[in-house]
Amino acid sequence: MNKARLRVPGPTEVPERVLSKMAFPMINHRGDEFRNLYLKVCSEIKYVFQTENDVLIFPSAGTGVMEAAISNFFSPGDLIVSFQCGVFGERFAEIAKAYGANVEVIKAEYGMPITKEMVRDRIKKDKNYEIKGILFTQNETSTGVLNDIKALKEAVGDHPALIIVDAISSLGAVELKTDEWGIDVVVSSSQKAFMLPPGLGFISISEKAWKAYEYSKMPKYYFDIKKAKNTLQKGETPYTPFVSLIYALEESLKIIKEEGLENIIRKHKKISEALRAGIKAIKLKPFVKDDYASPTVTAVEIPEEYKDLTKTLKNKFNITVAGGQGSLKGKIMRIGHLGYVDFLDIIAVISALEMAIGDEKLFGKGIKAAEKKYLEGGI
Repeated sequence: MNKARLRVPGPTEVPERVLSKMAFPMINHRGDEFRNLYLKVCSEIKYVFQTENDVLIFPSAGTGVMEAAISNFFSPGDLIVSFQCGVFGERFAEIAKAYGANVEVIKAEYGMPITKEMVRDRIKKDKNYEIKGILFTQNETSTGVLNDIKALKEAVGDHPALIIVDAISSLGAVELKTDEWGIDVVVSSSQKAFMLPPGLGFISISEKAWKAYEYSKMPKYYFDIKKAKNTLQKGETPYTPFVSLIYALEESLKIIKEEGLENIIRKHKKISEALRAGIKAIKLKPFVKDDYASPTVTAVEIPEEYKDLTKTLKNKFNITVAGGQGSLKGKIMRIGHLGYVDFLDIIAVISALEMAIGDEKLFGKGIKAAEKKYLEGGI
């Protein structure tokens, strides 16, 4: 049996020392032991968000905290502008519509980023400040596009709308300076760069966003951030927490702090660039240009002659990559490289791709190109 290699953009592989913490015995989630643990992780996670704002933790997938980012700050009929370049940007808008918001969609073509010109043009038209919220996706997992959140926030200028960022597949692997850039709400989740199993959703909330909460009339209960904040002050959660994952989060935050966030961000960028170099060397085409390519997931176009490429990777080499979503189904494969990943994991994927393509003239070319790119500037 071949060793399984999970190269999807989430859930990601989990370090052994994190997994071992999940085997700890259950404790009373209303007792002192849990209180101390929970207060610790809710404080330490701010380092990853690069914020002094409140960061709340919910037992949920990323979609849960995306929902919280809508229901807690707006009222039915509020105008929310959704900037989209893929499936997950579209999902954010769908959630807002489900809660009765007046959602205006501004789309970039799949494979292209949101530009500051798109944002600036829309903001200029809002003379009466009717826009209450602006939705951005930092890393569009469905296409492998990285949006420049810093530039997009600057394009918004001093407009009073809340800036809400989906950083689910980027936070902890891509630079996102919540406070310095003035982002009001950031959402993320456990199964990506945090190197945990699925099950925890994270949301950071600025003072401006807390003020918006006081006027929000959308329904909320389980994902009510005020309930979560009030109980956090006592070291508790409103409802039963995922105790095992909180143990695991403590360990993953320790690993992140040991390696250093800047080093982790740099590592993801190097691995991404090496993978892209290897892919190009074996005559495959990345779906996204280098200028706005994601450091955490790489989308690769699938030529008609290699339409079974993802199946071959799985069946012959036990490497699991993700397929395309929506209109991109069957047209691209997505290789995840975030969280608990290193350069040799990428070499394994490139080697398998060379063999799956089957052209002996290409054998070793992808690996050589990746190694050369990775070694630029030293290890």
